[in-house]
Amino acid sequence: MRGSLYIVSAPSGAGKTSLVGKLIELDSRIIVSVSSTTRDKRPGEENGVNYHFLNLEEFQEKIAEGDFLEHAQVFDNFYGTSQSSVENQLNSGKDVILEIDWQGAQQVRALMPNAIAIFILPPSLKELKKRLTGRGTDSNEVIERRMAEAVSEISHYDEFDYIVINNNFDIALKELHSIFSSGRLAQTKQVEAHNNLIQAMLD
Repeated sequence: MRGSLYIVSAPSGAGKTSLVGKLIELDSRIIVSVSSTTRDKRPGEENGVNYHFLNLEEFQEKIAEGDFLEHAQVFDNFYGTSQSSVENQLNSGKDVILEIDWQGAQQVRALMPNAIAIFILPPSLKELKKRLTGRGTDSNEVIERRMAEAVSEISHYDEFDYIVINNNFDIALKELHSIFSSGRLAQTKQVEAHNNLIQAMLD
């Protein structure tokens, strides 16, 4: 059975990465597509695991080759997703998550309109700033820029199918997982998985 494509977006600091990381631990049928980026590696990150780290020239070559399902500039860096890689993962029966911003979501849904889009929100802007500050990885200037960008990103909430508010992590995780579970119970998915059973009952 072919998997489903999910888009998960959120303002920086809303907890998207932590939620998705725990989700794929809970459910082996879910994987995250590894995006390409021109940003520098952060401590502890691995090439090919967290991102495919490319320089600007390499990234531009892939754009010219039409290799990206979506690509966008976020702050001073570029991010993109390989379409062929995503298709291979879906065909293997995995549900695939794209962790991308609203701009990337628009590009993906134009090409793959069946993609299911989920937006994760923090409980408040005050809490969002607290989380960004608590990381200890960004300067005050970068944090203020991310806060300004967050308001712009949140304004696109109505372009998504589901909204999960990450106030309590465990509750948000359960809500996020329930979206994937219910997606597998959709009529089209169940018929694909159990067509012989259904037909046997109708004969």
